[in-house]
Amino acid sequence: MATIQDVAKAAGVSAMTVSNVINDHPNVRKATREKVLDAMARLDYRVNVAARNLRKGRTGTVGLAVPEVNSPYYAQLAAAIIAAAERHSLRVCIEQTGASRENELDALSLSRNRLYDGLILSTVGMGPADVELLKVDHPVVILGERIFGGPVDHVAMPNVDGAQAATEHLIERGCRRIAMVRGPVGEEVDVSSLRFTGYQKALRSAGLPLDPGLVQSMETLTMRAGARCAREMVHGGLDFDGVFCVTDTVAMGVLRGLADAGVQVPEQVKVIGFDNVEESEFLIPSLSTIDPDHDTMARRAVDLLAGRIEQTQPGTDREEFVSHFSVVIRGSTGG
Repeated sequence: MATIQDVAKAAGVSAMTVSNVINDHPNVRKATREKVLDAMARLDYRVNVAARNLRKGRTGTVGLAVPEVNSPYYAQLAAAIIAAAERHSLRVCIEQTGASRENELDALSLSRNRLYDGLILSTVGMGPADVELLKVDHPVVILGERIFGGPVDHVAMPNVDGAQAATEHLIERGCRRIAMVRGPVGEEVDVSSLRFTGYQKALRSAGLPLDPGLVQSMETLTMRAGARCAREMVHGGLDFDGVFCVTDTVAMGVLRGLADAGVQVPEQVKVIGFDNVEESEFLIPSLSTIDPDHDTMARRAVDLLAGRIEQTQPGTDREEFVSHFSVVIRGSTGG
């Protein structure tokens, strides 16, 4: 295996110059850089990342803790984070917390013991009361809606604005009796409560009343629960012509439940989801949805974490980033 010294000799430069080229130092002349890169290619030189990380006291691995790994949304998010981490030469180790506060706290406290350089944590169980527990001695970036103003960087979705846009799209398509299928009702802020706020704002702006009977709460945000909810709405005689689903996973189930009940989408009922998971494009009909820009969220989370690891962002200021969104119009709303 070729060494830095071998490359230096072949290029006619010092080992320090080769190191500067490898680390993309800005003060290396273009001609010298090209000469070193050519020598590296001829000698098939490979950077020993493990040795470099050992010298820096790092492992080159970050943790990603998510509620579940088998849901379309979290699978897509994990893939985007892995791709973003590759740009920083970081590997990603994924943990499943089961949306449990205890497991989220374990991931937070044990991430250093597991030799992670930092942790991206999707919080569902933890809430504002747990802010002090985020004060750990290693870099952490939070994904989610429940902890704003904490001591770590935070990346979140545009839940309220996105939900408002989804509901407004149904209104624009002629819907006047719009049901919302959401998660369980609770006192704390979460995805369902924030998206419910957006749903309410859209109805209010359009001068439409909020009918409590149109707000359907489920214990779990699964396809099975969504399908069961849709069948119950139809068989229970509920009058509705549109459905805003809190996630695409729920919306997939709702589409199936409506089909089981003999309701045509979008002719009789229009349906829109939230997340723009890849599967939503391939349903029949394809699912209209809110795209929260997963790639930007993933890149921002990894960039923030990598910056903390490299200590290129000193100080105590923490960033709270909310991604942009777009309405993706497909067959389920007549697109």
